Amino acid sequence: MNSKVINFPNAAPPKRRLVVGRLKDARVAALLNQSELAAAVGVTRQAVSSYEQGEKTPDFETLGHIADRLKQPISYFTSEDSPTFGEFSSLFLRSVGPATKRRNMACAVLSKWFAQMTTYLSGFVNFPEVKIPQVVPSSDHGRYEPEEIEIAAEECRKLWQLSVGPISNLVSLLEAHGIAICRHALNGEAVEAFSFWNGGRPFIILSSQKDSAARSRFDAAHELGHLILHRWVGADELEDPKKLKQIEREADRFASAFLLPRKSFQAEIFTTRLDAFVALKRRWNVSIQAMVYRCKQLELFDDDQVTNLYKQISARRWRSREPLDDPQEVPLEQPRLLRRAMEMVVSADIKMADEVVLELKIARSLVADFCNLPLDFFATDTPLEFSPSIK
Repeated sequence: MNSKVINFPNAAPPKRRLVVGRLKDARVAALLNQSELAAAVGVTRQAVSSYEQGEKTPDFETLGHIADRLKQPISYFTSEDSPTFGEFSSLFLRSVGPATKRRNMACAVLSKWFAQMTTYLSGFVNFPEVKIPQVVPSSDHGRYEPEEIEIAAEECRKLWQLSVGPISNLVSLLEAHGIAICRHALNGEAVEAFSFWNGGRPFIILSSQKDSAARSRFDAAHELGHLILHRWVGADELEDPKKLKQIEREADRFASAFLLPRKSFQAEIFTTRLDAFVALKRRWNVSIQAMVYRCKQLELFDDDQVTNLYKQISARRWRSREPLDDPQEVPLEQPRLLRRAMEMVVSADIKMADEVVLELKIARSLVADFCNLPLDFFATDTPLEFSPSIK
């Protein structure tokens, strides 16, 4: 026996310093304020504040509790941010103000993590070339005329060599032209979709809680409208509720024009009977309410006819749930671009699945979500980091 070997069975693990900003991002993404996180991990709000400002470092046990509560590996908090494609554009969210501030901040953090993961994968695979037209309004006040939006939608279809008929799979079409897409849910928050640019790469995050394929497709087309029409829009405009409302209307008009081209859709409208729109919904995969409004935009129906149709929709309780909204009848379109990229990286033995998670240093569940892969794709028998509930 070597008497020079000294054992320290109760020695504490070495302290790791938090990287400033990482804790705050994780807390914001978890929709918690400092007081709520402090109560969850058994410290004071002042302690959490000092951790976030880099003035103090939590002991290892406290850091483990923080990691557990925020559902991130410890390595996330002690590592620098991963690279992205470049600067971020404004985030196109549908409401602003005190009531949505916490939710919007969480979306901004999710956007950064999504861009970081996509940038990481781009180091191993070649993503499709970004092929998205950019337009600017002709007026000095910065808003588009309806005709300008119609033309922008038609030009996009022309660039992508589409006919004027229905689009079979919109999500796949957007991915084929360089847009990174995922489905994600913010628990307890009604987020339908949002979009942004990072460097030269466009991104769309769709809600995984929406189960109507038609409504989700309109959300995706709406975000495409933002990416095409509003890349130049600054955060100050989006923070003005009046201007934001106008910008949202422009994106809605683009979605209608892109999904229901005026050259073809109006030729299929031959009656104001509501039941006729069920068959049209099956063909175009656009909600009945959106099609009725499109008829108003194209002046196919007058105000009285549109009002009467909306009254019928309400009477049939179709406002929130229409025919063909059941995903068993019409499945949601699923993102596949990042899933295939991740599968390619792993199947080609470039990286092991759990190695990817370790290098990204964000929660395994997030990586799975962003790539539309099951969690067990990244499963490992060995924990990546110490944390009370990481398995």
